[in-house]
Amino acid sequence: MLVVLSDTHATADPSLVGAAADAVADAELVLHAGDFTTDAVLDAFHDVAPELRAVHGNRDSDAVTDRLPTATTLTYGGVRIAATHRRRGGATGLAMFGRERGADLVVSGHTHRPVVDEAESVTLLNPGSHADPRGARQSFATLEPTEQGLTGRLVTVDGDVFRRFDVENE
Repeated sequence: MLVVLSDTHATADPSLVGAAADAVADAELVLHAGDFTTDAVLDAFHDVAPELRAVHGNRDSDAVTDRLPTATTLTYGGVRIAATHRRRGGATGLAMFGRERGADLVVSGHTHRPVVDEAESVTLLNPGSHADPRGARQSFATLEPTEQGLTGRLVTVDGDVFRRFDVENE
């Protein structure tokens, strides 16, 4: 399972609770879309995640931005995934970023609001924030391989699934 998180905004630990902590413990891979805030939080994620891929966000310290790229691309379950914290131009800018990288799925953060947008040429996923939701529910995403690609869920830290989606590999 791939667990997708963003916008931790902590100072000392990964602020993982409930279903988010359980999912990270069970994950094959964790993808974080930025805003750890401090290098102590980034280090703590490395301690709890079996494998961590991440990008830096706009609120990360210099110590974090020195260690992480602005964007990354990976393949999981046959699906090409491009990740960044944010892009100018909203959904259109994120879709263009994904197309430039040949992605089927674009993961981003920044807004602290969980969203799946399948209207663009690529699926856009913002997992929200598991620790600092700012008016939204505390959330994260999980993705599991299928024969066609990935099946995804947006989940609250209480374990409630509030959105399901599929991403087909091309």
